[in-house]
Formats: sequence, C-alpha cells, structure tokens
Amino acid sequence: MLVGDEDRLRPLLPAGLDLPIHDCKGVVPMDAPRPASAVRGDPEPSVTAAMRLLREGKACAAVSCGPTGATMAAAFFVLGRLDGVDRPAISLLVPRTDGGRLVLLDLGANVDSRPQHLVQFAAMGQAFAKVLGLGEEPRIGLLSNGEEPGKGDERVREAGARLAALPLPFVGNVEPAAAFRGACEVLVCDGFVGNIMLKTVEATAEVVTTILREEVLRQASAKAGAWLLRPALRRVRERTDYASQGGALLLGVRGVVVVGHGRSDASAVHSAVRYAARCAADGLVERVAAAMGTLPTVADDDLAAPPALQ
Repeated sequence: MLVGDEDRLRPLLPAGLDLPIHDCKGVVPMDAPRPASAVRGDPEPSVTAAMRLLREGKACAAVSCGPTGATMAAAFFVLGRLDGVDRPAISLLVPRTDGGRLVLLDLGANVDSRPQHLVQFAAMGQAFAKVLGLGEEPRIGLLSNGEEPGKGDERVREAGARLAALPLPFVGNVEPAAAFRGACEVLVCDGFVGNIMLKTVEATAEVVTTILREEVLRQASAKAGAWLLRPALRRVRERTDYASQGGALLLGVRGVVVVGHGRSDASAVHSAVRYAARCAADGLVERVAAAMGTLPTVADDDLAAPPALQ
C-alpha cells in the first residue's frame, strides 16, 4: 500500500499495476527542524498515516525513506514501545570478513544512552539475530576501545557489568576490527558512537573504491586486470551495497518499521519492502517482545564493576 498524495502517486504507477493508495496530503520535509512536532502536523503527514495503518492492522510493516527522525518519532508516538523497552534502537545487518553477518545497534536513535539502555539493546539485538538465523545463541559484544573489562567510559563499564550478570551469551568488550572478523553476532553501542562508526565505514569504503578506480584507469594493464576481476568486484559490491538490504530496522516499537536511506534507488526500496515483509512473516516483534519479557533485572548491589583502565 502506498501512502501519500494520490494525485501525485497514481500517474507514477506502471500500466496494469493497481496498488492501493492511502490518500494523504501531508509530508515531513527532509530538513524539518523538529521531526517530533512535524509528525503531528495538519494535514496528517504520510509517515504518521503509515504508522497508524500498521497499528490498526491494515498493514504488516511500514517502510519509509523519508527523514529518519520523523520515522522514529511517528513510530514512537503511534505504535508505542514494547514492554521493557525504554528506548527503541536502529539496527543494521552488515557482512563480516569471515563470511558471517553482524547485527549493529544502536545506530542513531539515541545519543545519550544509559547502561540499562545498552542492556536492552543487547537483548533486542540477540532476538533479531535469531530471527535472521545467526545461530541458536548469537553472541553479544559491547563496542569499546579495548577488550579488557576495564576499558571504555563509565557507561560502557557499567553496561558490561550488567550484561555479565545476565544469562546472555555476552563475550565482553569488542573492538570494531574484531567484531567484523567474527568475534560476535551482535555489537551493542550508544547511538552517537554507532552512527559515527557506520558513517566512517561507509566513507572508508568510498575512499578505497575511488582510489582503486583511479589506479585502474592509470595503466592499460590494470584495466585488463580489472576486466578479469569484474565478476569478483560485482560480488563484493552486492555484499556491501546498502541497497541489498534496503534499510535499517527500528527495534523496540510495536510493529515492523524499516528506515530506508535517503538516497535509496528503486533496487534499495525493493529490498527494503522484502526485508520488512520477511521480518513481519517471521514474527520479529513478537520474538523481541518475548525476549524483553524474560529479561531479568540486575540490582546495583549485584554489580562488580571493574576498575577503569587507561
């Protein structure tokens, strides 16, 4: 179901394709200064209408490539949080160098997470990893600047102590390189740190690709070698291209919500829709809710926080 201005959407549909359109004139612009206020605008914005249709059971999932802040705000206000979730988290599935896959969260929904929020992210991320088939007990790592228990800031150290006291397969602090090599299936971090890490990875990939292209074009022999490597390079692009997954998942709300990239092309949108459909069919929300419902609490007196390391 398409949600938006029917007068603008209907002419864009190919001949013979009669998709249902929920007519909605309101929009949230990409540069909206206050997304949380914009999603409550009049006329009702399309992203808010989409979440309402999901809440009413008229849709199984929602996909938006509009402003991330507006999508999160609409999901938060309209769908609400799952029990046991203080703050939803943005999660993304990325490839590892050992051939496996890694669930990253949070990637920007929260920029001032508390230790208990990181624990909740870990439980949600593991439930998500199980849905994706990343093992019966996907391992959880806490992003830090070193593997030792005393590494990281105060928030990371306390979160590590809380995770260690829970019946979860927590492997401890994990550095980014180790995570991408296969040290864990779920990597947990604050949204500010996670968003910067993700953008750094994207920027690094772009720099490497640009340099490689320049060097290939520099010599005729390199061009011939590149032609022979075309199948391998195509497979690399397919494994690392954001369009292959289509978007990130907003975990912790009462519905399947996929946040697409602002520069999504037709292929990326197609992938996002398939991704959302799979998560809905596999009962993602119910499984995350079950994981949060069985997550025990840890009293402060039970914590044995390690000393800070330089």
